[in-house]
Amino acid sequence: MYEYKFVKVDLSNWNRKPKEDYQDIILNHAEDGWRFVQIFAPATAGYGSASYFEIIFEKPLS
Repeated sequence: MYEYKFVKVDLSNWNRKPKEDYQDIILNHAEDGWRFVQIFAPATAGYGSASYFEIIFEKPLS
């Protein structure tokens, strides 16, 4: 059995780039035993792009 963690990363309204470095988020969670599963982008907003994405991690239950 696994536990999951979802980390929301907001995108800039101006240039649609992540407000946080997603590579750092993944590396930091890996150091804590989390395995990267995927990046999920929700349905697009009215202007044609998502306003955030979620990074999904998993690790075995202790």
